Amino acid sequence: MPPTPLPGLAVIGGGPAGLMAAETARAAGIEVDLFDAKGSVGRKVLIAGKGGLNLTHSEAFGPFCRRFGERSGDVSRWLQHFGPDQLREWAAGLGVDTFVGSSGRVFPTDLKAAPLLRGWVRRLREQGVRFHVQHRWLGLDPTGAHRFQTPDGQQRFLAGATVMAMGGGSWPQLGSDGAWTQPLADAGVDIAPLQPANCGFDVGWSEHFAQRFAGAPIKPLRLALAGKDPPQWRQGECVATATGLEGSLVYALSAALRDTIARDGEAVLLADLVPGRAAGRLAADLARPRGGRSLSEHLRRHAGISGVKAGLLREVLPANVLNGDPAALAAAIKALPLRLRAARPLAEAISSAGGIRLEALDEGLMIAGHPGLFAAGEMLDWEAPTGGYLLTACFASGRLAGAAAARWLRRDGAPSLPEARPGPPS
Repeated sequence: MPPTPLPGLAVIGGGPAGLMAAETARAAGIEVDLFDAKGSVGRKVLIAGKGGLNLTHSEAFGPFCRRFGERSGDVSRWLQHFGPDQLREWAAGLGVDTFVGSSGRVFPTDLKAAPLLRGWVRRLREQGVRFHVQHRWLGLDPTGAHRFQTPDGQQRFLAGATVMAMGGGSWPQLGSDGAWTQPLADAGVDIAPLQPANCGFDVGWSEHFAQRFAGAPIKPLRLALAGKDPPQWRQGECVATATGLEGSLVYALSAALRDTIARDGEAVLLADLVPGRAAGRLAADLARPRGGRSLSEHLRRHAGISGVKAGLLREVLPANVLNGDPAALAAAIKALPLRLRAARPLAEAISSAGGIRLEALDEGLMIAGHPGLFAAGEMLDWEAPTGGYLLTACFASGRLAGAAAARWLRRDGAPSLPEARPGPPS
Protein backbone atom coordinates (compact mmCIF):
# COMPACT_ATOMS: atom_id res chain seq x y z
CA MET A 1 0.00 0.00 0.00
CA PRO A 2 1.45 3.43 -0.88
CA PRO A 3 2.14 5.89 1.93
CA THR A 4 -0.49 8.38 2.95
CA PRO A 5 0.37 11.76 1.39
CA LEU A 6 0.36 14.81 3.66
CA PRO A 7 -0.61 18.20 2.23
CA GLY A 8 2.23 20.17 3.81
CA LEU A 9 4.68 19.83 6.69
CA ALA A 10 5.13 16.86 9.00
CA VAL A 11 6.48 17.67 12.45
CA ILE A 12 7.70 14.65 14.41
CA GLY A 13 7.90 15.30 18.12
CA GLY A 14 5.57 17.28 20.37
CA GLY A 15 8.05 19.01 22.67
CA PRO A 16 8.82 22.75 22.63
CA ALA A 17 10.89 22.60 19.43
CA GLY A 18 8.29 20.59 17.53
CA LEU A 19 5.33 22.65 18.71
CA MET A 20 7.14 25.87 17.84
CA ALA A 21 8.04 24.54 14.38
CA ALA A 22 4.38 23.67 13.84
CA GLU A 23 3.21 27.11 14.98
CA THR A 24 5.71 28.93 12.80
CA ALA A 25 4.94 26.95 9.65
CA ARG A 26 1.20 27.24 10.20
CA ALA A 27 1.52 31.01 10.59
CA ALA A 28 3.18 31.01 7.15
CA GLY A 29 0.10 29.32 5.68
CA ILE A 30 1.47 25.76 5.59
CA GLU A 31 -0.69 22.75 6.42
CA VAL A 32 0.85 20.94 9.43
CA ASP A 33 0.51 17.40 10.78
CA LEU A 34 2.27 16.80 14.10
CA PHE A 35 3.16 13.29 15.30
CA ASP A 36 4.15 12.20 18.80
CA ALA A 37 5.00 8.79 20.23
CA LYS A 38 3.08 9.36 23.46
CA GLY A 39 -0.62 9.83 24.11
CA SER A 40 -0.21 13.58 24.58
CA VAL A 41 2.38 16.22 23.73
CA GLY A 42 4.72 18.22 25.96
CA ARG A 43 5.20 15.63 28.67
CA LYS A 44 8.77 16.63 29.44
CA VAL A 45 7.69 20.27 29.78
CA LEU A 46 5.10 19.24 32.34
CA ILE A 47 7.66 17.30 34.36
CA ALA A 48 10.15 20.16 34.16
CA GLY A 49 7.47 22.50 35.42
CA LYS A 50 6.66 20.55 38.56
CA GLY A 51 9.04 22.70 40.58
CA GLY A 52 8.20 25.85 38.63
CA LEU A 53 8.63 26.09 34.87
CA ASN A 54 11.95 27.87 34.19
CA LEU A 55 11.19 29.30 30.75
CA THR A 56 14.30 31.37 30.18
CA HIS A 57 16.85 33.62 31.90
CA SER A 58 17.06 37.40 32.22
CA GLU A 59 20.80 37.48 31.57
CA ALA A 60 22.01 39.95 28.92
CA PHE A 61 22.02 38.58 25.39
CA GLY A 62 25.79 38.22 25.01
CA PRO A 63 26.45 36.33 28.27
CA PHE A 64 23.27 34.31 27.65
CA CYS A 65 24.64 33.07 24.32
CA ARG A 66 28.02 32.23 25.80
CA ARG A 67 26.34 29.69 28.07
CA PHE A 68 26.25 27.34 25.08
CA GLY A 69 30.01 26.77 25.14
CA GLU A 70 31.55 25.46 21.94
CA ARG A 71 28.23 25.87 20.12
CA SER A 72 27.58 29.42 21.27
CA GLY A 73 28.22 30.84 17.79
CA ASP A 74 25.63 28.54 16.19
CA VAL A 75 23.04 28.86 18.94
CA SER A 76 23.39 32.65 19.10
CA ARG A 77 22.27 32.75 15.47
CA TRP A 78 19.07 30.91 16.43
CA LEU A 79 18.53 33.22 19.37
CA GLN A 80 18.88 36.38 17.29
CA HIS A 81 15.48 35.53 15.79
CA PHE A 82 13.83 34.30 18.97
CA GLY A 83 15.66 34.99 22.21
CA PRO A 84 14.70 35.35 25.87
CA ASP A 85 12.77 38.59 25.43
CA GLN A 86 10.79 37.23 22.48
CA LEU A 87 10.00 34.07 24.45
CA ARG A 88 8.50 36.13 27.27
CA GLU A 89 6.44 38.14 24.77
CA TRP A 90 5.26 34.91 23.17
CA ALA A 91 4.18 33.52 26.56
CA ALA A 92 2.29 36.75 27.27
CA GLY A 93 0.44 36.19 24.01
CA LEU A 94 -0.87 32.97 25.52
CA GLY A 95 -2.02 34.88 28.60
CA VAL A 96 0.94 33.68 30.67
CA ASP A 97 2.74 36.49 32.48
CA THR A 98 6.30 35.92 33.68
CA PHE A 99 8.59 37.26 36.39
CA VAL A 100 12.32 37.26 37.09
CA GLY A 101 13.33 35.32 40.18
CA SER A 102 16.13 36.21 42.56
CA SER A 103 18.58 34.05 40.56
CA GLY A 104 17.71 35.82 37.30
CA ARG A 105 15.66 32.87 36.06
CA VAL A 106 12.32 33.61 34.40
CA PHE A 107 9.15 31.76 35.44
CA PRO A 108 5.42 31.96 34.72
CA THR A 109 3.75 34.03 37.43
CA ASP A 110 1.86 30.99 38.69
CA LEU A 111 5.03 28.81 38.35
CA LYS A 112 2.98 26.21 36.44
CA ALA A 113 3.64 24.55 33.09
CA ALA A 114 0.18 23.07 32.48
CA PRO A 115 -1.72 26.32 31.74
CA LEU A 116 0.87 27.40 29.18
CA LEU A 117 0.94 24.00 27.48
CA ARG A 118 -2.86 23.67 27.43
CA GLY A 119 -3.27 27.14 25.99
CA TRP A 120 -0.62 26.55 23.37
CA VAL A 121 -2.03 23.23 22.18
CA ARG A 122 -5.54 24.66 22.10
CA ARG A 123 -4.36 27.57 19.97
CA LEU A 124 -2.49 25.26 17.61
CA ARG A 125 -5.60 23.13 17.13
CA GLU A 126 -7.68 26.24 16.48
CA GLN A 127 -5.11 27.31 13.89
CA GLY A 128 -5.52 23.99 12.11
CA VAL A 129 -2.55 21.90 13.25
CA ARG A 130 -3.54 18.23 13.14
CA PHE A 131 -2.21 16.10 16.02
CA HIS A 132 -1.44 12.38 15.67
CA VAL A 133 -0.53 10.87 19.05
CA GLN A 134 0.67 7.33 19.77
CA HIS A 135 2.61 7.43 16.52
CA ARG A 136 6.15 6.24 17.21
CA TRP A 137 8.62 7.03 14.46
CA LEU A 138 10.48 3.97 13.14
CA GLY A 139 12.49 5.41 10.28
CA LEU A 140 12.39 6.31 6.60
CA ASP A 141 11.42 3.91 3.86
CA PRO A 142 13.23 3.92 0.47
CA THR A 143 10.76 6.47 -0.92
CA GLY A 144 11.46 8.93 1.89
CA ALA A 145 8.15 8.23 3.62
CA HIS A 146 8.08 8.12 7.43
CA ARG A 147 7.23 4.82 9.06
CA PHE A 148 5.27 4.90 12.32
CA GLN A 149 4.11 2.29 14.79
CA THR A 150 0.54 3.17 15.73
CA PRO A 151 -2.32 1.52 17.64
CA ASP A 152 -3.54 0.36 14.21
CA GLY A 153 -0.24 -1.17 13.19
CA GLN A 154 2.51 0.28 11.04
CA GLN A 155 1.62 3.24 8.86
CA ARG A 156 3.56 5.37 6.40
CA PHE A 157 3.20 9.07 5.64
CA LEU A 158 4.88 11.05 2.89
CA ALA A 159 5.31 14.78 3.46
CA GLY A 160 6.68 17.53 1.26
CA ALA A 161 8.93 18.58 4.16
CA THR A 162 9.55 17.40 7.71
CA VAL A 163 10.83 18.92 10.92
CA MET A 164 12.15 16.24 13.26
CA ALA A 165 12.15 17.24 16.93
CA MET A 166 12.20 13.99 18.87
CA GLY A 167 14.45 15.11 21.72
CA GLY A 168 17.70 13.63 22.93
CA GLY A 169 18.13 10.57 25.10
CA SER A 170 17.23 11.75 28.60
CA TRP A 171 13.97 10.90 30.35
CA PRO A 172 13.12 8.08 27.92
CA GLN A 173 9.88 7.32 29.76
CA LEU A 174 8.60 10.65 28.46
CA GLY A 175 9.40 9.81 24.85
CA SER A 176 12.90 11.17 24.21
CA ASP A 177 14.73 7.85 24.19
CA GLY A 178 17.17 8.52 21.34
CA ALA A 179 15.83 5.59 19.29
CA TRP A 180 15.96 7.80 16.21
CA THR A 181 19.77 7.81 16.14
CA GLN A 182 20.25 4.45 14.42
CA PRO A 183 17.64 4.89 11.65
CA LEU A 184 19.04 8.32 10.81
CA ALA A 185 22.62 7.06 10.95
CA ASP A 186 21.60 4.26 8.59
CA ALA A 187 20.23 6.96 6.28
CA GLY A 188 23.64 8.64 6.22
CA VAL A 189 23.02 11.43 8.74
CA ASP A 190 26.15 12.45 10.68
CA ILE A 191 25.37 11.91 14.37
CA ALA A 192 27.54 12.43 17.45
CA PRO A 193 26.86 9.81 20.16
CA LEU A 194 24.34 10.92 22.77
CA GLN A 195 25.82 11.64 26.20
CA PRO A 196 24.36 12.74 29.55
CA ALA A 197 24.29 16.48 30.25
CA ASN A 198 23.20 18.28 33.40
CA CYS A 199 23.72 15.05 35.25
CA GLY A 200 25.03 13.61 38.50
CA PHE A 201 28.28 11.73 38.96
CA ASP A 202 29.48 8.65 40.81
CA VAL A 203 32.13 9.01 43.49
CA GLY A 204 31.95 5.60 45.11
CA TRP A 205 31.25 6.50 48.73
CA SER A 206 31.85 4.08 51.54
CA GLU A 207 28.76 2.20 52.68
CA HIS A 208 28.78 4.16 55.93
CA PHE A 209 28.75 7.56 54.19
CA ALA A 210 26.13 6.50 51.63
CA GLN A 211 23.75 5.15 54.25
CA ARG A 212 24.11 8.15 56.53
CA PHE A 213 24.19 11.05 54.10
CA ALA A 214 22.42 10.06 50.85
CA GLY A 215 19.95 12.83 50.07
CA ALA A 216 21.68 15.41 52.27
CA PRO A 217 22.07 18.89 50.74
CA ILE A 218 25.57 20.35 50.81
CA LYS A 219 25.42 24.14 51.14
CA PRO A 220 26.84 26.68 50.92
CA LEU A 221 29.58 25.31 48.75
CA ARG A 222 32.03 26.23 46.01
CA LEU A 223 33.19 23.73 43.40
CA ALA A 224 35.90 23.86 40.77
CA LEU A 225 37.41 21.36 38.35
CA ALA A 226 40.96 20.56 39.42
CA GLY A 227 43.80 21.32 37.04
CA LYS A 228 43.02 24.97 36.29
CA ASP A 229 45.20 27.70 37.77
CA PRO A 230 43.61 29.59 39.33
CA PRO A 231 40.57 27.37 40.00
CA GLN A 232 37.38 28.62 38.38
CA TRP A 233 35.08 28.43 41.40
CA ARG A 234 31.29 28.35 41.22
CA GLN A 235 29.16 28.77 44.33
CA GLY A 236 25.82 27.15 45.02
CA GLU A 237 24.65 23.85 46.40
CA CYS A 238 24.45 20.19 45.53
CA VAL A 239 23.21 16.95 47.06
CA ALA A 240 25.01 13.84 48.20
CA THR A 241 23.48 10.72 46.65
CA ALA A 242 23.96 7.05 47.42
CA THR A 243 26.62 6.90 44.70
CA GLY A 244 28.01 10.42 44.41
CA LEU A 245 26.83 13.98 43.79
CA GLU A 246 24.07 15.74 41.87
CA GLY A 247 22.29 19.08 41.91
CA SER A 248 22.46 22.47 40.25
CA LEU A 249 26.08 23.25 41.10
CA VAL A 250 27.26 19.89 39.76
CA TYR A 251 25.08 20.24 36.65
CA ALA A 252 26.75 23.57 35.86
CA LEU A 253 30.10 21.76 35.64
CA SER A 254 28.81 18.54 34.11
CA ALA A 255 30.08 19.04 30.55
CA ALA A 256 33.66 19.66 31.71
CA LEU A 257 33.47 16.82 34.25
CA ARG A 258 32.07 14.37 31.70
CA ASP A 259 34.70 15.23 29.10
CA THR A 260 37.53 15.02 31.65
CA ILE A 261 36.39 11.55 32.75
CA ALA A 262 36.23 10.44 29.12
CA ARG A 263 39.80 11.66 28.58
CA ASP A 264 41.47 10.77 31.88
CA GLY A 265 39.30 8.06 33.41
CA GLU A 266 38.30 10.30 36.32
CA ALA A 267 37.74 13.94 37.21
CA VAL A 268 38.84 15.62 40.43
CA LEU A 269 36.36 18.14 41.77
CA LEU A 270 37.63 20.58 44.39
CA ALA A 271 35.12 21.46 47.09
CA ASP A 272 35.38 24.57 49.25
CA LEU A 273 33.24 23.67 52.26
CA VAL A 274 33.42 27.13 53.88
CA PRO A 275 33.22 29.62 50.98
CA GLY A 276 32.68 32.59 53.26
CA ARG A 277 35.96 32.25 55.13
CA ALA A 278 39.52 32.80 53.90
CA ALA A 279 42.02 29.99 54.37
CA GLY A 280 44.22 32.03 56.72
CA ARG A 281 41.38 32.90 59.03
CA LEU A 282 40.11 29.32 58.94
CA ALA A 283 43.58 28.00 59.90
CA ALA A 284 43.74 30.45 62.81
CA ASP A 285 40.27 29.38 63.98
CA LEU A 286 41.19 25.70 63.80
CA ALA A 287 44.42 26.35 65.72
CA ARG A 288 42.46 27.37 68.81
CA PRO A 289 42.89 24.94 71.71
CA ARG A 290 40.46 22.03 71.59
CA GLY A 291 40.63 21.22 75.25
CA GLY A 292 38.56 18.12 75.87
CA ARG A 293 36.30 18.68 72.88
CA SER A 294 36.01 16.10 70.10
CA LEU A 295 37.15 16.88 66.57
CA SER A 296 33.50 17.02 65.48
CA GLU A 297 32.69 19.62 68.09
CA HIS A 298 35.85 21.58 67.29
CA LEU A 299 34.96 21.68 63.57
CA ARG A 300 31.40 22.72 64.36
CA ARG A 301 32.43 25.54 66.71
CA HIS A 302 35.37 26.97 64.81
CA ALA A 303 34.71 26.11 61.15
CA GLY A 304 30.93 25.83 61.03
CA ILE A 305 31.30 22.29 59.68
CA SER A 306 28.91 19.55 60.74
CA GLY A 307 26.65 16.90 59.25
CA VAL A 308 27.39 15.94 55.66
CA LYS A 309 30.32 18.36 55.40
CA ALA A 310 32.00 16.72 58.38
CA GLY A 311 31.18 13.37 56.81
CA LEU A 312 32.93 14.42 53.59
CA LEU A 313 36.08 15.32 55.51
CA ARG A 314 36.16 11.92 57.19
CA GLU A 315 35.39 10.20 53.89
CA VAL A 316 38.23 11.85 51.99
CA LEU A 317 40.98 12.87 54.41
CA PRO A 318 43.36 10.53 56.24
CA ALA A 319 43.39 10.67 60.05
CA ASN A 320 46.79 12.39 60.20
CA VAL A 321 45.40 15.37 58.23
CA LEU A 322 42.18 15.53 60.22
CA ASN A 323 44.05 15.58 63.51
CA GLY A 324 47.24 17.25 62.35
CA ASP A 325 48.42 20.71 61.41
CA PRO A 326 45.54 23.24 61.41
CA ALA A 327 46.89 24.98 58.30
CA ALA A 328 46.94 21.70 56.35
CA LEU A 329 43.41 20.89 57.51
CA ALA A 330 42.22 24.37 56.56
CA ALA A 331 43.75 24.00 53.09
CA ALA A 332 41.96 20.68 52.66
CA ILE A 333 38.64 22.16 53.77
CA LYS A 334 39.06 24.96 51.23
CA ALA A 335 39.87 22.54 48.37
CA LEU A 336 38.71 19.06 49.29
CA PRO A 337 39.45 16.70 46.36
CA LEU A 338 36.48 14.56 45.33
CA ARG A 339 37.28 11.96 42.68
CA LEU A 340 34.43 11.41 40.23
CA ARG A 341 34.45 8.06 38.46
CA ALA A 342 31.60 8.26 35.98
CA ALA A 343 28.61 10.29 34.90
CA ARG A 344 25.25 8.87 35.81
CA PRO A 345 23.40 7.07 32.98
CA LEU A 346 21.87 9.09 30.16
CA ALA A 347 18.37 8.02 31.16
CA GLU A 348 18.81 9.86 34.49
CA ALA A 349 20.19 13.08 33.02
CA ILE A 350 18.17 16.27 32.76
CA SER A 351 19.26 16.68 29.16
CA SER A 352 21.67 15.20 26.64
CA ALA A 353 24.61 16.23 24.50
CA GLY A 354 25.36 14.81 21.08
CA GLY A 355 22.95 14.27 18.22
CA ILE A 356 22.88 15.46 14.62
CA ARG A 357 26.08 17.41 14.10
CA LEU A 358 25.47 21.05 13.31
CA GLU A 359 28.01 20.80 10.51
CA ALA A 360 25.54 18.48 8.77
CA LEU A 361 22.87 21.20 8.68
CA ASP A 362 22.39 24.32 6.59
CA GLU A 363 21.42 27.69 8.05
CA GLY A 364 17.76 26.67 8.13
CA LEU A 365 18.60 23.40 9.96
CA MET A 366 17.98 21.23 6.91
CA ILE A 367 20.02 18.01 6.91
CA ALA A 368 22.68 17.73 4.20
CA GLY A 369 21.81 15.16 1.57
CA HIS A 370 18.15 15.04 2.66
CA PRO A 371 16.26 17.84 0.91
CA GLY A 372 13.20 18.91 2.87
CA LEU A 373 14.28 17.12 6.09
CA PHE A 374 14.92 19.52 8.98
CA ALA A 375 15.80 18.92 12.63
CA ALA A 376 15.51 21.00 15.81
CA GLY A 377 15.79 20.90 19.58
CA GLU A 378 17.74 18.32 21.53
CA MET A 379 18.15 16.13 18.46
CA LEU A 380 20.99 18.50 17.52
CA ASP A 381 24.55 18.35 18.86
CA TRP A 382 24.64 21.14 21.43
CA GLU A 383 24.09 21.42 25.15
CA ALA A 384 23.28 24.06 27.73
CA PRO A 385 23.22 24.42 31.50
CA THR A 386 20.00 24.52 33.46
CA GLY A 387 18.52 27.92 34.13
CA GLY A 388 16.22 28.37 31.12
CA TYR A 389 18.98 28.25 28.51
CA LEU A 390 18.13 24.81 27.17
CA LEU A 391 14.42 25.50 26.81
CA THR A 392 14.95 28.86 25.13
CA ALA A 393 17.26 27.38 22.50
CA CYS A 394 14.81 24.55 21.84
CA PHE A 395 12.08 27.10 21.13
CA ALA A 396 14.44 29.13 18.94
CA SER A 397 15.65 26.17 16.88
CA GLY A 398 12.09 24.99 16.34
CA ARG A 399 11.07 28.40 15.09
CA LEU A 400 14.05 28.56 12.76
CA ALA A 401 13.40 25.08 11.34
CA GLY A 402 9.66 25.70 10.97
CA ALA A 403 10.23 28.93 9.06
CA ALA A 404 12.85 27.35 6.80
CA ALA A 405 10.61 24.34 6.12
CA ALA A 406 7.73 26.67 5.20
CA ARG A 407 9.97 28.48 2.71
CA TRP A 408 11.12 25.15 1.32
CA LEU A 409 7.53 24.08 0.71
CA ARG A 410 6.44 27.35 -0.83
CA ARG A 411 9.56 28.08 -2.88
CA ASP A 412 7.88 31.22 -4.11
CA GLY A 413 9.68 34.02 -2.35
CA ALA A 414 7.94 33.57 0.97
CA PRO A 415 8.85 36.13 3.65
CA SER A 416 12.26 35.58 5.18
CA LEU A 417 12.88 35.00 8.86
CA PRO A 418 11.95 37.85 11.22
CA GLU A 419 14.44 40.67 11.45
CA ALA A 420 17.46 39.61 13.45
CA ARG A 421 18.57 41.24 16.66
CA PRO A 422 21.77 43.29 16.54
CA GLY A 423 24.92 41.25 15.98
CA PRO A 424 25.91 38.09 17.83
CA PRO A 425 27.83 38.23 21.10
CA SER A 426 31.57 38.64 20.99
